[in-house]
Amino acid sequence: MRKLTIIGGGFAGLTAAITAAEAGAKVTVHEAHRTPGGRARTAEGPYGTNEGPHAIYSGGPHWTWLKQRDLLGPLAPLPAAESFRFRFHRAGVLRRTPPLGMLRQSLRHAEQAPVDVDFRTWATGVAGERTAHDAATYAAVATFHHDPGSLSARFVQERLHRAASVPPEAHFIRGGWGQLIERMVARAWEMGVRIETSSRVDSLPLDEGPVVVATSLPAASRLLGDPSLTWESGRTVLFDLALSTRKGDPFVVSDLDAPGWIERFTAQDPSLAPAGQQLIQAQLPIGPGESKADGVAHAERLLDLGFAGWRERTVWRRESVSQGRTGAVDLPGTTWRDRPAVDRGDGVYLVGDQVAAPGVLAEVSFTSAVEAVSLAMRSERGVLRKGLDLKHA
Repeated sequence: MRKLTIIGGGFAGLTAAITAAEAGAKVTVHEAHRTPGGRARTAEGPYGTNEGPHAIYSGGPHWTWLKQRDLLGPLAPLPAAESFRFRFHRAGVLRRTPPLGMLRQSLRHAEQAPVDVDFRTWATGVAGERTAHDAATYAAVATFHHDPGSLSARFVQERLHRAASVPPEAHFIRGGWGQLIERMVARAWEMGVRIETSSRVDSLPLDEGPVVVATSLPAASRLLGDPSLTWESGRTVLFDLALSTRKGDPFVVSDLDAPGWIERFTAQDPSLAPAGQQLIQAQLPIGPGESKADGVAHAERLLDLGFAGWRERTVWRRESVSQGRTGAVDLPGTTWRDRPAVDRGDGVYLVGDQVAAPGVLAEVSFTSAVEAVSLAMRSERGVLRKGLDLKHA
């Protein structure tokens, strides 16, 4: 391949850039913001927040790829004592142990679940109504959706199995995901990738070779002029909070009554907040008729139960709504194969977390990025072979 243009410098775009550069391509990345990273950026300042709770799953293909290139970097291990501070909100009470039925349900592999039936109906049939409810709400940590039970049983079961695995698949990058992005940017520069920041692209540079569009799906739809580029996603309130430190605060509060997740990130990585403070990040999915205030009120109810005196201890807080930025969700009768295709034709490729690629959370971005580069390389080889054939004819 002679040249590849990538629009978007987030995790997907940087994965595509490194993959293509390793294959010998001349790569240019256009990033509209002043720094690369996209949703994987870590905020500057005293609080190392990501755009919502971020973890990296060791069972995914990106884990091995990053480790092989020494890009994963140091992880933030969870102290053993903190693992005993996991709390489950069920029937209005905080509990120390998860329901046994939910644990049993989490052991089922996704292949056992049907695609064309919603999770609630299927799980109720195999494990009972209460277990189905608990399992669905717990799976919201990896779906960011207000009603996971209404989604495809195959889709939800895969995420439940991965999120509740023992030993845990979820790991934390020391210093936040921004550290991973910095290592990926450095690797790209070493490979000769040209990264242009504050470079907004309004039309595709198709005369310069294949183009990989690594933006959000709505942005890709506008850029490509293709209104068919849509897929279901979540709508989630993101709630960040810094508290003065107090012994006994939980590590996680998982709401099994209604989807919601609160996590104390300084439990494993104290560097994310100033000394004497702890950083909490929460995600509270909200339905179509709910507002940011509803999500914040949900978070405050959970904080009242788990974090004694949190209002008086608050030194900083931030609230926002994430719309369609938390990855694809598959409705009954659909799988990842039904999402917008990676190959858009005419040398254009689409990557990100809402496209036709397998995986959980960031794994979809990674898998689609590697696939896009592979398809672009094959296409380029075909063009070169055709040109040589014409030359010799």
